[in-house]
Amino acid sequence: MRRSLALLLLSAALTPGVALGDTAALDVAAPFEIKSPDPVLSGDIFLKMDVMETLVNADANGGLLPGLSDVWTVSDNKLVWRFNIRQGVQFHDGSVLTADAAAMALNWSRTKEGILVRAPISGITAEAEEVVITLTEPFAALPAFLAEYRTGILAPAAYAADGSVTAVIGTGAFKVTRLEPPMTLEAGRFDAYWGGPAKIPAVRYTSVTRAETRALMAESGDAELVVNLDPASVTRLQAVEGLTVQAVSMPRVLLLKMNTGSPFFDTVAERQALSLAIDRAGLAQAVLRYPAAASQMFPPALGGWHDAALPPLVYDIEAAKAAFAASGWLPGVDGILEQDGQRFEVELLTYPDRPELPLTAAVLEQLFREVGIAVTINSTNSSEIPAKHAAGTLQLALLARNFGLVPDPVGTLMQDYAPTGDWGAMGWDNTEFTATVRKMAAEGGSDADKGALAATLHAEMPILPIAWYQQTAAISNTVKGIVIDPYERTFGLKSAEFAE
Repeated sequence: MRRSLALLLLSAALTPGVALGDTAALDVAAPFEIKSPDPVLSGDIFLKMDVMETLVNADANGGLLPGLSDVWTVSDNKLVWRFNIRQGVQFHDGSVLTADAAAMALNWSRTKEGILVRAPISGITAEAEEVVITLTEPFAALPAFLAEYRTGILAPAAYAADGSVTAVIGTGAFKVTRLEPPMTLEAGRFDAYWGGPAKIPAVRYTSVTRAETRALMAESGDAELVVNLDPASVTRLQAVEGLTVQAVSMPRVLLLKMNTGSPFFDTVAERQALSLAIDRAGLAQAVLRYPAAASQMFPPALGGWHDAALPPLVYDIEAAKAAFAASGWLPGVDGILEQDGQRFEVELLTYPDRPELPLTAAVLEQLFREVGIAVTINSTNSSEIPAKHAAGTLQLALLARNFGLVPDPVGTLMQDYAPTGDWGAMGWDNTEFTATVRKMAAEGGSDADKGALAATLHAEMPILPIAWYQQTAAISNTVKGIVIDPYERTFGLKSAEFAE
């Protein structure tokens, strides 16, 4: 009855094509669009929906676990890695997972903008039951890279002759039966799954960009799992009978990216002044509605990367004004800072995919206006951030960055800071920082190495952390076993079941 009423209630609210639930499938609603059957573009969804797997897995703390490879070794010279392929694994088309098939998938990933282009790989081949990856230099982070969704393994039949992906033919507990980008993925239980058949007969993923609509789907029972709730919905759904709202701290950070090569942010003093103008605690409470003010770059969820000894970032409007004045920025007749005839006017780029970003941008506009900075907000496609970075025209950008997509955060640091990266630092180069990141990637890192990197980012502020994220989800009490993973790898669907 509840679902029948929901059909009427939601008919006007849902965008055309949204599939409503039925009693046979567990429905998942999330804001992220399915771009393509290619894991490089949409593998994060395929991984969480248990239709695709990677050679290496990771637990809720980022620790590496066996995946489609049950054991791996590295040569004495650290240049040859061997990943033994788990036996008895079938693809959804009935073909057997072999080292040749896994090597083919990884080689196709290398030709695209996947994570493997950042690794010093000279070749990926198959030898008997092993995938053999040869390096040009030692790279201890390789297993962590092979846990990232863009290295997902699909069957040879999933690829066209040019390497484009035509179908999602994975090895997961569920087999794709319908894929209609950008909104819908349906999958049925794969009884030949190597880990044993799932308890739920089918799953469905629906991309619903409006947070209000997702919350309504949770409230009405048209989705058993709804993720990425907006703060207002969290408060409302906590009072709904039959729902459980969960939140976990995660290694995702709300960041303010600056062009440190511009005259506005080319000194540490200017960047520190900008940081002092941000009321992180007030902003987090007003926008995110939970205490998530970032005191440094890395949140406690990242374990050894978080240094409790670092002095916390603070809000001090008068100190911010004084610091800008000391850097030569003085108020003009209208209160906007000026230096050598140049007004402190900047564009702040962000994107609406995450509803908290435009709201945060609006708050930052007001905070910065108090110290004499004129901000124009441009809420557009997220792709504009790397595009303007590459063009050198980016001034400010507000974004969310997940340091856990590669379970070892050094993977993200390599992409963003060592020394270039179109989502990371812009115009900032620190030779020692880059060398430490590369050393950690090659040899593994000590807590001292992690602390040194955290301290450098804290001192030089090439990017300003604003808030640490929580993942929030509404889960129907009609299911049990759902997992809210801080590293965003799984929903636990392969072990979930409908409650009796």
